[in-house]
Amino acid sequence: MTRAMYGLCTDNVPFVIATIVRTSGPTAAKPGARALLRQDGSILHGFLGGGCIRGAVRDAALRALSEGRPHLVSVAPEAVLKSEGHIAGENSDGISYARNGCPSEGFIEIFVEPCMPQPELVIFGASPVAKALADLAGGFDWTVRVVTADAPLASASNNRRAIVIATQGQGDMQALEQALGAQSEHVSFVGSHRKFASLAKRLEAQGIARAKIDSVRAPAGLNIGAVTAREIALSILAELVQVRRAPGNPIDGVAPAK
Repeated sequence: MTRAMYGLCTDNVPFVIATIVRTSGPTAAKPGARALLRQDGSILHGFLGGGCIRGAVRDAALRALSEGRPHLVSVAPEAVLKSEGHIAGENSDGISYARNGCPSEGFIEIFVEPCMPQPELVIFGASPVAKALADLAGGFDWTVRVVTADAPLASASNNRRAIVIATQGQGDMQALEQALGAQSEHVSFVGSHRKFASLAKRLEAQGIARAKIDSVRAPAGLNIGAVTAREIALSILAELVQVRRAPGNPIDGVAPAK
């Protein structure tokens, strides 16, 4: 399973690790059994039991990937669920309940943990702020890519990406045009309100939708009274963490494949 996990990590593909943590009654697999599930919820490697639980595990895996957080799935006969005050399909406090319709009527709990690719942080520019941000962000689980304003911006390696424009007078317009034309969940600009307002007028004159221009965070970063390049970079990173950890934010989760 380790080799399969390495391949998925190398390809920047989200996956799920499912582990049986508790069983009662006759079950095909016992506590400690593990499986590696693909992004579509199918089992790539390992064994968790028969068809009675596969649907429940698949649903829990898709939910975990969609929300970017682990789940515990409890599969039990309908009578057991009812006696405990639960119904099949219920999700409560991180536990998903499912019915075991097999004649064996076994009970099984499975911990489902999503493994998400690191989100990508694209930094435009070679300014001191750009260099300081690239240095800091790598230690906070971002895949950092520093690019120049005139270089074509490649497609995202996964569907989570934030862009910070730290060109600071060296290709501001080109970087903004590229950022607004690329797939990303967050775009911010290092510069004053006044400077960005001037650039925004030029962008709008070029036919870029006003709503898209207004989505740019300018100036970038939280207001912490930053002065030096590293302090400004820290304020930007703090804002990126805030955006990333916001509930339901797409930077913090990957929608499963259909």
